[in-house]
Amino acid sequence: MNNVPPPAEELALLDRELSQLEARRSQLLARRAWLLNAMQTRVTAATASPVPVARPFVAPPPETSPPNVQNVLLTLGGILLTIAAIAFTLVSWGHLGIGGRSAVLGAVTVATLAAPVALLRRGLVSTAESLAGLGLVLMVLDAYALHRVALPGTDGLGYAAFASAGLAALWSVYGVTLGRLRIPLPAALLTAQLPLPLWALTAGAGAPPMEWALLATAALDVAVALWTKPAAVRAIAGFGAAATGGWALLIGGWQSVSAEAPLDAAAPAVLLLCAAAVALFAAWRAPSAAVAASAVAGLTVIAAVGGVVRAAVPEGWSVLGYLLCAVALLGAVRAGIPRRVMHGLTGAAAAVHAMAAVSALPLVALTLLGPVTRLDTIWSDAPSGAREALALDLPASGLTSAPLVLLIVAAVLTAASRREPATAAGNARPAGAPGNGRPTPAPGSTTHAAGTAARPSGHAEGSSVGPTGDPSTSTDTTGRPDAPGVEVTGAPGATAHLTGPGTGAVPAADRRGAIAGAGIALAWAGLWVLPPALDLAYPATVMLQLLLAAAALVLAVRPGRIARVAPAGADLALACGLAGAVSVGLLALATRPATFAVLSALVTALVAAALAARASSVQAVLACSATVFATGLVGAIAAAVGLPPHRAALMILAVPAAAALLGARLGRHPVALPLELTGAAAGLLAVGLAVPDMPALAVVLALCGVIAAGTAVRGERRPAAGYLAAVLFVLATWVRLVAWDVASPEAYTLPVTVPALVVGVLRRRHDPQTSSWTAYGPGLAATLLPSLIAAWGDEHWLRPLLLGLAALTLTLAGARLRLQALLVVGGTVLALDALHELAPYVVQVVGALPRWLPPALAGLLLLAVGATYEQRLRDARRLRDTLGRMH
Repeated sequence: MNNVPPPAEELALLDRELSQLEARRSQLLARRAWLLNAMQTRVTAATASPVPVARPFVAPPPETSPPNVQNVLLTLGGILLTIAAIAFTLVSWGHLGIGGRSAVLGAVTVATLAAPVALLRRGLVSTAESLAGLGLVLMVLDAYALHRVALPGTDGLGYAAFASAGLAALWSVYGVTLGRLRIPLPAALLTAQLPLPLWALTAGAGAPPMEWALLATAALDVAVALWTKPAAVRAIAGFGAAATGGWALLIGGWQSVSAEAPLDAAAPAVLLLCAAAVALFAAWRAPSAAVAASAVAGLTVIAAVGGVVRAAVPEGWSVLGYLLCAVALLGAVRAGIPRRVMHGLTGAAAAVHAMAAVSALPLVALTLLGPVTRLDTIWSDAPSGAREALALDLPASGLTSAPLVLLIVAAVLTAASRREPATAAGNARPAGAPGNGRPTPAPGSTTHAAGTAARPSGHAEGSSVGPTGDPSTSTDTTGRPDAPGVEVTGAPGATAHLTGPGTGAVPAADRRGAIAGAGIALAWAGLWVLPPALDLAYPATVMLQLLLAAAALVLAVRPGRIARVAPAGADLALACGLAGAVSVGLLALATRPATFAVLSALVTALVAAALAARASSVQAVLACSATVFATGLVGAIAAAVGLPPHRAALMILAVPAAAALLGARLGRHPVALPLELTGAAAGLLAVGLAVPDMPALAVVLALCGVIAAGTAVRGERRPAAGYLAAVLFVLATWVRLVAWDVASPEAYTLPVTVPALVVGVLRRRHDPQTSSWTAYGPGLAATLLPSLIAAWGDEHWLRPLLLGLAALTLTLAGARLRLQALLVVGGTVLALDALHELAPYVVQVVGALPRWLPPALAGLLLLAVGATYEQRLRDARRLRDTLGRMH
């Protein structure tokens, strides 16, 4: 047998072999180049003879500086001496008599405290600091020894209070005398925090209460912070004032809140007022902490007076009492006080207003969402009052005070928005701008409004420095001396900075609009919770809330002057109106007359508002809301008539039909698409209602298809609406067939195949280059494949016969029209259908033949194919080319 391949195949084989040889040659050449390079490098390294170069020795740089080493050594020495002194005092004390003990410890203490004097004269400051620290520790040990030896019977806490006071005084004198030492004064200040609290802990006859002891300590710290110069002392004093004062405020606040009678609340109120006076004094004299200190003062005053009011009023009115105190504080703030103090006080009052409003918001949420809890009692007996209708089980006093709280906060916000300046910089004027005849900083000066002012060198940190460099005066933005709100320095070339509260990144116009918008929303919320607060009758509640919803919608579409003051006020009014409409619509479901009256009024109001609105977005929201409420109204009418759900679905279809007609009327208006989508959602609701009844579902789907087909007439809606209409019609047909108990697959597939083939014909007529698979493939497969599957399982002859005739027709049409999809699909289905019909006979014939005959026939077939292999290949290529030329 000749096994020589054809020339073309042999040529391909040779080309493959040559390419492999070339690849191997490239690998070998690369390896050869690498080996040559490695050998050359090794030879160069062997022949080279490097000569070592002598370099001079350079000492490494020191890792520490001499002052640091000195400080470490002195610190360690002081610590070791301190440990030795403590061990001597506590462990070895008993080996000496009373005289020896006093002499040794006193002599060591005096010598240790006197040594820094001589050391400071010689300029040894660090050594003097270490010995001074050791001396302070020895004084503590002296005090301990005095208690153990001379005063063993005294109370420990009382003696500790007396000793700490004495040590603080002695250390203060020692630190002032040796002013260059940095340890004594901070140590004295830290020790001064202990006497009064320790005295209060003794609970003796003359001991003050703990809160007053802490407040007195805080006042002492404030005085130290204001009238001392060392920065470390001032920092420690400020921290101590915040800690002890805050602790005193916590105790006083807890006593005020837990008081049950006004007389019981009077004592903590006096404490809180005294603490507020201390904080306000600190704010007035310390510009750097003016905002924080004045805010604490404001909150403390409100807590003091509000605590007395809280104890005198019923339980639910305590929030209102604190709120009125905050309003009074706002009224007491005058323009003559420093600007930072004003900001702190107004900030404290604003915080109380915010907390009061937040405390009333849960009632607003319960009032809005309360009707949801009564959806299981639709069209039952009318509730007796608003609280029953809203399912509110809360104390009456709390319900009554909530509207007042919201309305008071809204009134204050409205007044604040009117007083808010319209410019971003507030009341500040640029440097050098004239105003009211008052002096202004010269050009190039710097104005500081948030934090510690810039100071010329030579002045102690924390002092207020005026434009002339005098630390006794300060100047604010209006040029008035002795007003510590803003400090001005005369640094040449500097610029003005206004970074305090009220100025900064947020523009004043936006801030004013936000305040006014919040006032509008809170006023509406206060009126909305008025019915449950007064427990109005059910009709009055529905009427009032309906009017409030309508008023909010009117304000949203015709904001008038509010739009200029609060640009976001219209959006807030729209949100309030829609939320109120939903709530009152659900509330009206309690009785049938209220349902129809409220839903009709809401639909009318929303349609009128949509027509009156100017912004397209607002119109779209209102139109969609009107469509939703119209759907609810139609459903209520159907329920009142007594229609079952699948019949009510037919009535609800009037809503998407009306939406489609109105959308066609609007055309390309921005409102049209949202309106039609909302109508489509109503149609989906109708389909859901009709699901239990198959015939009604078929009708509903068909009517939805009609609406979609009508919408598809418009050019801008044609693609999406056209496909949707086709799907709905097919689904309607299928549902109808299921309702008729039709089991034949052709009944379900032919309604899909026929329109699909028609669409394919139209598409190829419009675009002749479209492939036949794209135009006719889906439609043919939709019917032929299910029918072929059914034919293979069908024992009768009619379906296979009809399927074969249809497939033969498609095959002949494909060959005649040169359409690849028809020819391939038709031929394949025809072959498989014929195989199904001939399969039983083939099985019988194979069973009757001898067993050696099938292998023999297979061998003859293979020989015939091998002998005519090239011809078969040419025939296959010719068939492939023929099919490829078809569309």
